[in-house]
Amino acid sequence: MVQNRRNCNMQHEHFMTMALKAAAHALSAGEFPVGCVMVYQNKVIATASRTGTSGGAANEVDHAEMTALRQVSDVQGGIEPRRVTLYTTLEPCLMCYGALLIHGIGAIVYAYEDAMGGGTALNVSSLSPLYRKRRPVIIKNVMRNESLQLFKTYFQDSKNSYWQGSLLAQYTLAQ
Repeated sequence: MVQNRRNCNMQHEHFMTMALKAAAHALSAGEFPVGCVMVYQNKVIATASRTGTSGGAANEVDHAEMTALRQVSDVQGGIEPRRVTLYTTLEPCLMCYGALLIHGIGAIVYAYEDAMGGGTALNVSSLSPLYRKRRPVIIKNVMRNESLQLFKTYFQDSKNSYWQGSLLAQYTLAQ
């Protein structure tokens, strides 16, 4: 049992490292540092990072998870969504969590909690049957400190205006 747990933790860290690399890539481009990978049968089937946050008006649609879901829909070969695991550097927002539920993704592993807009604590039991029946496994705080450092770096740079001064920025910088 201990060996299985250690192997599982190592696997989570392996794939979260990939998500962190995607987030670091976004950060280097001046984007909000969210990166994710989607894994099926121990193979990465999608990798994405957040776009649309640098510059003037923020695009609130091109979240890393949404981009990865579009990539997964292009994969051929009969993927069973309930056997897909999403690894992401920030807890999915309500929009992304809803999309993950609709797609039937089986597990969500995230690094850093979104104190402002995280959706994974949503009580789905009072929602319509489409959402109520979907119960992905949620695993949090995998490589949290590494993700936290990316967000601190982002919020400490005055050139990054996206969510500056927000509850998430305050929460992050206070740690």
